[in-house]
Amino acid sequence: MKIEHIALYVNDLEAAKDFFVRYFDAVPNAGYHNPRTDFRSYFLTFADGARLELMPAARTGYAHIAFSVGSQEKVDALTARLKADGLEVLSGPRTTGDGYYESCVLAVEGNQIEITV
Repeated sequence: MKIEHIALYVNDLEAAKDFFVRYFDAVPNAGYHNPRTDFRSYFLTFADGARLELMPAARTGYAHIAFSVGSQEKVDALTARLKADGLEVLSGPRTTGDGYYESCVLAVEGNQIEITV
């Protein structure tokens, strides 16, 4: 298991992307846009392979931390285990519009944890 990415809510998506590119040599993807919901985001990749997801929101700060567990079956199993232990499953398991297979649970102290392949 590894940390797949960390996500931040930001007020200005383009300015936040440009900040990490300019000062931390991040390489952005082309951006994601879901025309049905008008949701937009960027994934930034750093030299060491770490990834940061930027998402616009009315509030700023931590959005979620995503853990890669290696397979869809492991996503399903861990999600089922967490649900059986009484944690709230917020979404999934499902394939998102940008191609991720994931689930999202509400974990310790109300923090969102994304579980992905």
